[in-house]
Amino acid sequence: MFPYFPFEDESFVMSMGVRALGAGDVIEIDPDHYHAEIALKQRLLTEDAAYYFQALPRTESAQWEVLELLLPQLAARYPQWFTLKVEQGRWHWHNRLLNEYTEFRPGTLADLPLLPLHWLGRQLQEDLLVLDGNMETGFPLVAGLLCFPNSWCLQEKLGQSFLAIHGPVPSFERQLGRSSLLLLQRLKAGRPVWRLNWAFRSTPRLDITPRAADEVQRSYTNLSEDTIGEQCWLRVERQTLTRLPEMGAILFTVHTYQTSVAEIVVDPVAARKMERVLTTTPPEMRAYKGISPFIESLLGYLQRRCA
Repeated sequence: MFPYFPFEDESFVMSMGVRALGAGDVIEIDPDHYHAEIALKQRLLTEDAAYYFQALPRTESAQWEVLELLLPQLAARYPQWFTLKVEQGRWHWHNRLLNEYTEFRPGTLADLPLLPLHWLGRQLQEDLLVLDGNMETGFPLVAGLLCFPNSWCLQEKLGQSFLAIHGPVPSFERQLGRSSLLLLQRLKAGRPVWRLNWAFRSTPRLDITPRAADEVQRSYTNLSEDTIGEQCWLRVERQTLTRLPEMGAILFTVHTYQTSVAEIVVDPVAARKMERVLTTTPPEMRAYKGISPFIESLLGYLQRRCA
């Protein structure tokens, strides 16, 4: 069963939709897709690490803090797959899913084969992004491992402020700019939040960077009302925001889930909600989300299913 359905309202709503994470997990392990997605991540990073992982100078301390925050959480939440032991200041980490063992002292770069965020991100299905926690500088993106983006890349965004990063989103600064900055400013350590973001894509490809633009364009060719159910994917990002207690930076995680529209519409209530949300989505937002080239076929398919 698809874990997240992002349409609660019966019409499009421009909203951050942020909720307290509470006792929920910052990181989620999806065992059905873990090995395939980690293998894809590792292949992408092996082929072009500089494209998928970037970090500004002097971000190592924040990267270590992310690692020191998440490894204990993973070991506590998924003890069947991860073990962490701390002895005399040295951490002993065992990832049984990958059959990997690593021993290191936090803060000692020589103990890891890669920078901390890069090493950690190769073991998680989430993409990991770090924002500077300073309101005065606009919360710029300072480090990230981004393998499964939806039409963007680190090369375009590293060093940009939070509002600049979201500049292409229609009406974002006007409608959500102030509230989103206040959210980041007021985010407290130990009180993470989460939200869902959605899109429909005509390819199951997870790594939709700008490099994939030609492939995405070609994927529109065979879409019709008869084929779109199987050839169009609902793509949902489970996003979390966590304030790092020592450095004050903000960890932004993105776990991408996707499934075909045909699998979702077996539930007539879900089909109806999708149809109503897409019908009321403004044209500029459809274009931004990449839906415009096939919106008529998708709506026709959904309306047939609702009928």
